Amino acid sequence: MIRVVQDNDAEAICDIYNHYITNTVITFEEQTITSADMLSRITNVLNAELPWLVVEDETGNVVGYAYAAKWRERFSYRFSVEVTVYLSPEHGKKGFGSQLYRALFDKLKALGIHSVIGGITLPNAASVALHEKLGMDKVAHFKEVGLKFDRWLDVGYWQATL
Repeated sequence: MIRVVQDNDAEAICDIYNHYITNTVITFEEQTITSADMLSRITNVLNAELPWLVVEDETGNVVGYAYAAKWRERFSYRFSVEVTVYLSPEHGKKGFGSQLYRALFDKLKALGIHSVIGGITLPNAASVALHEKLGMDKVAHFKEVGLKFDRWLDVGYWQATL
């Protein structure tokens, strides 16, 4: 089930995200965050009148989330957003990412958003496949722009017009 995020989802979302902070290069954050930090991030997205969605498994546990954030602050960028999706490690490759992104894109279309942009630390074949499955095209590749776990990392950007 996909639904709009609630304040009490912050802990589950934080647990999912902290896994990626401590164990992967998928995010460039290096310090784990608290549930209060995550709730603040959720609030900022919702206060910007942008969607944040969660997906629950059959037992009602939050196993993934997706949201949109402003691409840039200047007014002319108001119809473009950056999209993000994360799934708990044990719930990947089950279609939840596609379901979340489709639901998110539908909400963004209804809001009049024109362009969605997703950043991916490279290499990341699964994330590239997800973004391209949803009609996003690679539009940029920045070499060695992040350093995590003593590795220089590339970032690619994928974009779709809604």
